[in-house]
Amino acid sequence: MVLSAFSLLLGLTGLLLLWAWGRPASPGHLPPGPWPLPLLGNILQIHHKGFLQSFQRLREKHGDVFTVYLGSRPVVVLCGYQAVREALVEQAEAFSGRGPIAITDAIFQGTGVVFANGKPWKVLRRFCLATMKDLGMGRRSMEQRIKEEARCLVEELRKSQEAYLDPTSLFNAVTANVICSMVFGERFDYQDPAFLRLLRLLNETFILLSSFYSQVFELLSGILKHLPGPHARVDRIIQELKDFITKNIEKHRETLDPSCPQDFIDSFLLRMDKERFLPQSEFHHKNLVHTVLSLFFAGTESSSTTLRYGLLLFLKHPDVTEKVQAEIDRVIGPKRLPALEDRAKMPYTDAVIHEIQRYSDLTPIGVPHSVIKDTHFRGYHLVKGTAVYPIMSSVLHDPHHFEKPDVFYPGHFLDAEGNFRKREAFVPFSMGKRICLGESLARSELFLFFTSMLQNFSLGCPKAPEDIDLTPQVNGIGKLPPVFQLRFLPRQREDEGTQSPSPLQASELPLPTGSCEKSCL
Repeated sequence: MVLSAFSLLLGLTGLLLLWAWGRPASPGHLPPGPWPLPLLGNILQIHHKGFLQSFQRLREKHGDVFTVYLGSRPVVVLCGYQAVREALVEQAEAFSGRGPIAITDAIFQGTGVVFANGKPWKVLRRFCLATMKDLGMGRRSMEQRIKEEARCLVEELRKSQEAYLDPTSLFNAVTANVICSMVFGERFDYQDPAFLRLLRLLNETFILLSSFYSQVFELLSGILKHLPGPHARVDRIIQELKDFITKNIEKHRETLDPSCPQDFIDSFLLRMDKERFLPQSEFHHKNLVHTVLSLFFAGTESSSTTLRYGLLLFLKHPDVTEKVQAEIDRVIGPKRLPALEDRAKMPYTDAVIHEIQRYSDLTPIGVPHSVIKDTHFRGYHLVKGTAVYPIMSSVLHDPHHFEKPDVFYPGHFLDAEGNFRKREAFVPFSMGKRICLGESLARSELFLFFTSMLQNFSLGCPKAPEDIDLTPQVNGIGKLPPVFQLRFLPRQREDEGTQSPSPLQASELPLPTGSCEKSCL
């Protein structure tokens, strides 16, 4: 009996000592948070639905700024518009580092415009912005590329002959072709087998990176990286994508004309040649491959996923769809292509597209940041290299800035007179120095693709609106809508009693092909 009591006491003492030892000694003075276990960190506080729900619960107890331990690594979590803005905008330089993502760190090793830090990142970002501008981003030439792709999209949807379809593959192809025209200097046929495989790989990668497994890997990467699992599949997929890019670079090298660069790869190769004797140059093969991969991935998945979420929301809210189509009919009509200049005359449509982006919330936990120097923030001291998670979902659903944060409500972006109004907490592309490179491109794509589809088609769904489930299939670094099917029905206009004339007559503009005529920058 005495021995039993002694053993129990000894066991409890051991547990108490283990618990007391649990919080790793961290330099600096970090915000408070839940007490971690040795090596395992706050694994007990991670909800089975992932980081977002876990952080939302911890916010209720610890406030808008707190610390969690992913394994033995401390991460400062920022919630709500005010906290995120204070860090990423008001202290933009200090918080401009890229934080680690365990499942991709071994692949990118701090290279490429998305994962680089310090001087390499600044040089690459400046080059990307300048080159994409030269290639037409934000200009009329880019609008023409998107409009031509929108024409191809509508023609492809007509070929579906009102059959139910999953739009994932087609939307991936459409958005990929826009970025391909800038990066590779060509577009691909929607049925090209090699192109379709690349798109499937991109989509699979996005699903894996956004999965619950990826978040578990963030906690236990020291163990899991030595075992088989989905992380190994991510490695294989990305290697195949890199092989494709490398072959494309080799083709560009063979046809490179120094006096007339055709696309992003040409421009990077010319810069590589110019700096080939500089030992510290950031313009080398690995940075080229990883930057192209980042642009290709981000330029495809973000817009494609938003288009899918948008159509699902249009099916869920047919009254919204009718109002958008009425505005399209009034401003654009049936006989010409939508243009970006129409957006200013279409406040309701503009508000709906903004609300689709806000509600769909594609990067809910944000892409990790880190502080690049010892930093004081809200009374705490964050040492250089501390990882920071700006929870973008908490910004886009901030009740202080959106009246109905958890409801799809286009009124968030309309004033009392029905005019479009900006909202400072509308930051689907993040904010600060790491704001998305392709923001203007994505905004143009969404407006032109949505209006082109709704100009020509009504949407059909096998389910009643009230039965449509909006629950995402994965919700991690990225968020994907559930898989669904719909059909595109050629619109009938009441005033004509017949199908609307197609605004996409073959004689109006030449359809882009896989071998589009190129022009100098």
